[in-house]
Amino acid sequence: MGSIDIPLKDKIILITGGASGIGLALTKQSHDLGAKVLVADLKTTPDFDSYISGKSNILYVQSDVTKWSDFDKIFKACEEKWDDVPDAYGVCAGLFEPPWGSFWMDQEEDGYAQVRVNVDHPVKLTRMAMRQSLGRGKRASVCIIASIGGIAGSIAAPLYCATKHAIVGFVKSLKDTESLTGVKITTICPGAVATPLFDPAKVKQFSFSDHKSLRPETVAKHMLELIQKKEYTCGTMLELSMTGTRELPEWNIPPPQGEGTGQELNAEEMMKALLGPIKEKLGREKESKL
Repeated sequence: MGSIDIPLKDKIILITGGASGIGLALTKQSHDLGAKVLVADLKTTPDFDSYISGKSNILYVQSDVTKWSDFDKIFKACEEKWDDVPDAYGVCAGLFEPPWGSFWMDQEEDGYAQVRVNVDHPVKLTRMAMRQSLGRGKRASVCIIASIGGIAGSIAAPLYCATKHAIVGFVKSLKDTESLTGVKITTICPGAVATPLFDPAKVKQFSFSDHKSLRPETVAKHMLELIQKKEYTCGTMLELSMTGTRELPEWNIPPPQGEGTGQELNAEEMMKALLGPIKEKLGREKESKL
């Protein structure tokens, strides 16, 4: 089972963080393509409220992506509105070293919110997308926003970069799963983007320059290509900067050789053992909804 084109016309796309920034740009462009748009966000914005006014094919569900129980609420709303589950997912909700939850300020007492939003939420939602699609016997496409910070680092934003590295590693790990689940997983790694995440303090600290930064609309455009086009196969990691795009290889250096490196796991018998429990679990999920 290889990747397929998934044009969004008349399809359902779930967008987390879809009321502002890149998520809002993705909401608008998806609707322009004729999609049914399910937006999950903590709160709306004036721009979002104005845009969705009178549009029956956009449904907003107030939700907190750090609460996994809210995902059930989102999927329930989708079933009630369209009697179906999403065909596509734009995973856009994220945090960028907020002063109340950053590595250096370190004011949190019960875990890091950035990890819950930037890592736990896309990982859990991806797993739920697989389960939902298997239950309906349908294909789906998930695109998660990572960052150039997910392939580099920043002394001023170590926790943010660590969360984005996690997403890159997560998507790499799922590159061979589409044949098992019918769900394609990709990620986009943009450079600096002019969004509300760059508040005045961050503009100063990170020497942010508006004319040297990507537009949210540009990122959304490339996310839609990753979601819809089969040439972007499962596991694709697309870097996006002002100079254009390039697909990132799994290894930027020659992969390690020899026993114990994990590179010998392509042997047929070893692969069967590796995938055995996964196939059994996915089979039960598929049968439970039939």
